[in-house]
Amino acid sequence: MESFAHGKVIDRIAFLDDDRNNPVNATSDDLDLALRLADIADDITLTYFERRNFTSSRKVDFTEVTQADQETENVLAAEVGRERPQHGFYGEEFGEAGRSDSNLTWIIDPIDGTSNFTRGVPVWATLIALVDRTQGPILGVVSAPALARRWWASRSNGAYVNGRPIRVSEISDIGEAQISVTFNKGWDDLGLTPNLVALQQRCYRTRGFGDFWQHMLVAEGAIDIAIDAIGLAPYDNAAVQIVVEEAGGLHTDRLGNRDFTQNSAVSSNGCLHPAVIEALGS
Repeated sequence: MESFAHGKVIDRIAFLDDDRNNPVNATSDDLDLALRLADIADDITLTYFERRNFTSSRKVDFTEVTQADQETENVLAAEVGRERPQHGFYGEEFGEAGRSDSNLTWIIDPIDGTSNFTRGVPVWATLIALVDRTQGPILGVVSAPALARRWWASRSNGAYVNGRPIRVSEISDIGEAQISVTFNKGWDDLGLTPNLVALQQRCYRTRGFGDFWQHMLVAEGAIDIAIDAIGLAPYDNAAVQIVVEEAGGLHTDRLGNRDFTQNSAVSSNGCLHPAVIEALGS
């Protein structure tokens, strides 16, 4: 599979916002496939995680990649190629495969939370999304086998964890909100770290659950706000966005744009979102 820049996928998807007057929904067969892909990924990743018998290295951007990441993506790409040869495929490790002219693309992060994975921390997951060219994610699966939890959603069909429907909280006061923040140097580079700290100080309780998990906790109603690191990619956001939205929440970039291709992510229960975006500033 040929590696390529994120910009190429962004240009092809050209996602700005969904069209509520002409919605595109995933089929039940598509969701069944996504769940089967998650089963396949879990078998590979959990075995490596438990046996600790994988190799790892650093990419050019110094982020970690393991044998488990690469094997999982290769296997999922091959499975999508067999089951949906008319669709596109885009993964974190190897980039694009399948049809580049398709309206539908599978976007995969084989292991979100690779640093946790390599250290033996069980907070990591495979992220699987089916994305429409103009409307964005229409289904998503977030599978965290070491936590024995799997979240999924498809447009207009709600969000679930381990088969149980989930819903965001109804907290409407920042002072009562529980927030999770993933800080990194990107916030410093934007000059927005003071804003981020001030927002946390206004909230009732602050934690750092990190990666996909903080957004899934928003979807479950366990926390109210999740703010991710700067420097994300489409594969970090696509599956997460549809789960949060189908649970009744909002998932945008730090400026409030509903665009999973941007390099930041903020999830909330919806009613807190305007105040959060305003507090973060630009």
